[in-house]
Amino acid sequence: MSLDKILGVGSRVKHPAFGDGVVITIDVAAYQVCFMQFGIKLVGKDYHQWEIIDRIEPSEAISFSDAEKSLARILRAWSDITEVVPLGDKWKDGLLILKPGESGLKEKEIPIDAFFHKIVMLRDRLRVMEQRINSSKLSEEEKINLQQYVTRIYGSLTTFNVLFKHKEHQFVGEKGGSD
Repeated sequence: MSLDKILGVGSRVKHPAFGDGVVITIDVAAYQVCFMQFGIKLVGKDYHQWEIIDRIEPSEAISFSDAEKSLARILRAWSDITEVVPLGDKWKDGLLILKPGESGLKEKEIPIDAFFHKIVMLRDRLRVMEQRINSSKLSEEEKINLQQYVTRIYGSLTTFNVLFKHKEHQFVGEKGGSD
């Protein structure tokens, strides 16, 4: 099989029986493909009855960690699967207290984990909106303009990064840009 026919890790495919999947490992004679509904399956390199949605060039060396991050990014972008995002340990069983500036009004108490869950849902919905913008039929200029708004929204939400246990789950706004 020639190198230009081999799929690289991250290639998206549509199998007639297993549906949408992503190549996660390349073995000597087969691909390991993670299918959305059927999990990881081995598919021979000589199999030609699937549709190649997005072909990624094979690379010489890729770490498992890189492949795992790519797969997570692809699954997030093309599915409604949500990842478990842990709350920072110091915030567990914590309470968010909203105290009005006006005297005589009652404080509002919200469990931090409930508040955090809403922040994570907001982040996930922003990601879906971002993907829909990128895959829409809008002009490139319109996509860029909308993407700038999404990036600024992420930047506004960086205040809540203190709640996330792991840095890779945090909000990232513009880097070095100016509003």
